[in-house]
Amino acid sequence: MKKSPLSIQRCATVSTLQKMLGGKWKIEILYYIAFQDVRRFGELRRHIGEITESSLTKQLRELESDGFISRYDFQETPPHVEYSLTDLGKSFIPVIEHMKKWGEENLNRTG
Repeated sequence: MKKSPLSIQRCATVSTLQKMLGGKWKIEILYYIAFQDVRRFGELRRHIGEITESSLTKQLRELESDGFISRYDFQETPPHVEYSLTDLGKSFIPVIEHMKKWGEENLNRTG
């Protein structure tokens, strides 16, 4: 059977990256951890503002599961948990920097 000339092969790399970072808040979470030295759940929630507690929890768990961040529980009462970038997360910093620069150059245009 011959392939249709309109069938296009998906890029597996981009598809995988989209699955890992496609959450509504994930890139912003990585930005705050990387550039604003925001480490704790409450700090992240205050910086993002619009995110619900359950959504932040879900996004953090997925970023941890995908290897972008690590979670350290201090085993204290009240709970004290901090997040930091893993080596994989740190390797993504230049991508975030380029995205931010592109956004500043292209998204703030008027007219």
